[in-house]
Amino acid sequence: MKVDLRLYALADPAVSGGRSLADLAKRIAGSATLVQLRDKHGSTRAMMAHARALIGVLAPLDIPLLINDRVDVALAAEADGVHIGQDDMSPADARLLLGKTAIIGLSVKTLEQAREAPLDMLDYVAIGGVYGTTSKDNTSAPIGIEGLRKIAGAIRAREPAFPICAIAGITEKNAAETIAAGADGVAVISALSLSPDPALAARSLRNIVDVALEQRKRSA
Repeated sequence: MKVDLRLYALADPAVSGGRSLADLAKRIAGSATLVQLRDKHGSTRAMMAHARALIGVLAPLDIPLLINDRVDVALAAEADGVHIGQDDMSPADARLLLGKTAIIGLSVKTLEQAREAPLDMLDYVAIGGVYGTTSKDNTSAPIGIEGLRKIAGAIRAREPAFPICAIAGITEKNAAETIAAGADGVAVISALSLSPDPALAARSLRNIVDVALEQRKRSA
């Protein structure tokens, strides 16, 4: 399944700016191309409730919802897929459970992971963290823009058109350089959810990404 990563919004009840996730989704829905529910600390029941509320907003607009880590929640909520990390269920097992049409993404942080990622089981990879972020418990040092460029290059050496997004610490100030470095979109959380005006922030980020993609296409 071809996935549109241009503005990949992460919805997390712990980083929601005091809004419900459904309300946040309504505000950004005009610009976001993909949404992920991430909840590292809530109960399974709470996560199910969040997933169903988000699907209620996003499904009529044909915006896919992915669930972070939890294949069981994705199945039960009838979400569009999952995003998994290196220590979560394997992409092959997730694909076995979710089926051929589900969207499955994988976090990639190193060149070794990029070379070993089972791209035939995946729809995209998320490379990062590119910059420092406070929205996730992460002790790894940021890979920086050069790290993103090298890891994206390793993925593209295997499959030239494989979808890639950049993640962690991405804002209006640095989004364009991640696209220039090889990403097809940006995965963001705080830049949207903690903005005083998430809808405006989403429109601005989406425009920056679209312009950067067009510039990259012209210079190719």
